[in-house]
Amino acid sequence: MHAFSHGTTTTATAIAVPPSLRLPVIETEFPRQLHTYWPRLQEKTRTWLLEKGLMPAHKVEEYADGLCYTDLMAGYYVDAPDDVLQAIADYSAWFFVWDDRHDRDIVHGRTASWRRLARLLHTALDAPQDHLHHEDPLVAGFADSVLRLYGFLPGTWNARFARHFHAVIDAYDREFHNRTHGIIPSVEEYLRLRRLTFAHWIWTDLLELSAGRELPDRVRKNPAFRQAALLSQEFAAWYNDLCSLPKELAGDEVHNLGISLITHEGLTLEKAIVDLRRRIEECISQFIVAEREALHLADELAADSVRGKQLGAAVRACVGNMRNWFSTVYWFHHESGRYMVDSWEDRSTPPYVNNEAVGEK
Repeated sequence: MHAFSHGTTTTATAIAVPPSLRLPVIETEFPRQLHTYWPRLQEKTRTWLLEKGLMPAHKVEEYADGLCYTDLMAGYYVDAPDDVLQAIADYSAWFFVWDDRHDRDIVHGRTASWRRLARLLHTALDAPQDHLHHEDPLVAGFADSVLRLYGFLPGTWNARFARHFHAVIDAYDREFHNRTHGIIPSVEEYLRLRRLTFAHWIWTDLLELSAGRELPDRVRKNPAFRQAALLSQEFAAWYNDLCSLPKELAGDEVHNLGISLITHEGLTLEKAIVDLRRRIEECISQFIVAEREALHLADELAADSVRGKQLGAAVRACVGNMRNWFSTVYWFHHESGRYMVDSWEDRSTPPYVNNEAVGEK
């Protein structure tokens, strides 16, 4: 089935979405949005990757635009100020490069390299200004992006972001252990871990930067707001698992909801795909309910006072961008070269990664 994606790449094309991955409700009920800053965003993030040495120059030239990392962020935080979106997009690009390093360290058995990196990232998260010139570009790039993110909202937001990302680093370490030891987590264990390795609460925290306001606990912990935020992230994580399931099965992977369902629930591959789709579709329908309740919260806040009106507008902006996450994630998986495994020369080695560890020749 072909669906016109209204893609953000330079040439709009009809993207073929395989029937097993197609979600008509996303294509019809979740219109795709795009920040007007996107063309400049793409250019500046490409330059940032080069300046920070996060990807070799020839790989940036050949692959950076086609990976669509800036498309993903420009389709999510669509009303962010330009400088905020730039900081988020650079951080997101760093996150993908870090994910690739994590994968390559696992594939090549570089346990010491990974442990050193994880320790450095914990340290850099708490003192980014001290790591801007670190010899490892991944550490220096992280410090730069985090320091910029820390400049937009009060220290209370920074501390929350740091707390959430410390948990993400620890979750990546647990995934490293599972993958190097061939441990396939149970379904419930996997779901808990996936919320951290996908960084659910990091992307939700960044909604506040986009809205230009730190939300009080009574909003962030409101059941409807929290549920809408969680469902938007669960959708993205599980849709990623659905799209990557065949590749990860072929590569003897252990971290995928479908693999946990097959291993621990005794499902066939076909039934695991059906179960994944059911969970994904339930995320969408449940989000629509939670979204309506969260917008009602925004209206109640706006009716309270002048400050309430400002807070209500921020909540409405955050919830609107949660909705954007569905469409931008969906099309990202069908446009980004990150998932075009059939076009790779070696299906086990993404062509855009650097297989060398820092210091190796």
